[in-house]
Amino acid sequence: MATTDLTAETFETTISSNEIVLVDFWASWCGPCRQFAPVYETASAENTDIVFAKIDTEAEQSLAAAANITSIPTLMAFKDGNLVFAQPGALPAPALAELIEAVRALDVEKAKAEAAAQADA
Repeated sequence: MATTDLTAETFETTISSNEIVLVDFWASWCGPCRQFAPVYETASAENTDIVFAKIDTEAEQSLAAAANITSIPTLMAFKDGNLVFAQPGALPAPALAELIEAVRALDVEKAKAEAAAQADA
């Protein structure tokens, strides 16, 4: 599956209507973003059950601001509509593969319950 360009208009629907969505915040002038792009594209082709989305921070400045993007590239992972990972920096292919497997294995409801229990403690 090819990557999908997200906009402010399509962001929420994409996140909420797919089990797993990875989002790459990038810009054309960003060297590390250009280096990460082929790694992200390859992972997209290998993991067709996941939505691989991209947000051009220059074209979607309000969306980047709403997501508190201060450094690019930044990769976010959503599962069942919940943000479960956010990290700036270009990941090497093995690290991206590990992240994908971790997100697949994550039990979101259990993680939310554990976080709530820690907050109450």
